[in-house]
Amino acid sequence: MSNWKLQIKQFIHYLKIERGLAENTILAYQNDILKLEDFCIAQNLQPQEIKLEHLQTFVTVLYDLGLSARSQARIISGVKQFFEFLLLEDSIKDDPSELLEMPQIGKKLPVFLSIEEIDQLITAIDLSKQEGHRNKAILETLYSCGLRVSELINLKFSDIFFEEGFIKVLGKGNKERLIPISPSVEKEIQTYTNHVRCHLSIQKGHEDFVFLNRRGKQLTRVMIFTIIKGLAEKIGLNKNIGPHTFRHSFATHLIEGGANLRAIQEMLGHASITTTEIYTHMDTSYLRAAIISFHPRNKK
Repeated sequence: MSNWKLQIKQFIHYLKIERGLAENTILAYQNDILKLEDFCIAQNLQPQEIKLEHLQTFVTVLYDLGLSARSQARIISGVKQFFEFLLLEDSIKDDPSELLEMPQIGKKLPVFLSIEEIDQLITAIDLSKQEGHRNKAILETLYSCGLRVSELINLKFSDIFFEEGFIKVLGKGNKERLIPISPSVEKEIQTYTNHVRCHLSIQKGHEDFVFLNRRGKQLTRVMIFTIIKGLAEKIGLNKNIGPHTFRHSFATHLIEGGANLRAIQEMLGHASITTTEIYTHMDTSYLRAAIISFHPRNKK
């Protein structure tokens, strides 16, 4: 096994076992380091031989390939994690990525839907079709619980506590969190379970997953995207949306309704409050109304 292959294998093991990162995050890091490996092998460089100027050239190559500043930053972040690991393992004496600069990224506001647009999407679901009630339950769960798509497809009946009014979710970094479940979500999941899911021939190992395909197997991320894209097309929605749009809408509408930012942080499973703060992008009329209504100088 080459030096690169061995170091990458050990790095992935470290991310999985010691850092406890989610599978998708590990895969993203792995892809980032494989890009660096390709570049360095072409330069006949081993991990221990890399200097800052090599990494700067690597970043220039990424830029020349037309990668956005956001994509470049994500790859650089993965590269920095890799050298941090090598330093930790005493494989290198100095971190060449320490002074590697990140490209400037403007804060991109997330796309979100109005309450009316969400209602239109849900109303567009054909409930006469076998998958109709399932799709309605999926959209209600995404919007009412603010789940990531990976959390939705991995949702299990053993994690739903209807009587207590909560669902248990395993989020990024294997962190568990409890999310309140609304009566509308409970109603749609039970309708789907009692009238559609019960007629499926469920495959072994998939019995506990809530949302299944026609063959009785766990749904994929791609399937959720396809369902949402299809509904957006059906109602002529001129927005590029996916499962995450419902998560953004969940947070946005909670803030508009006056919910506490810390509470939203807990429900979304954000490690940092600064991640949640992007949802304070409310339209100016809402912000103006809030300031006029609540600021002591404006009270008669």
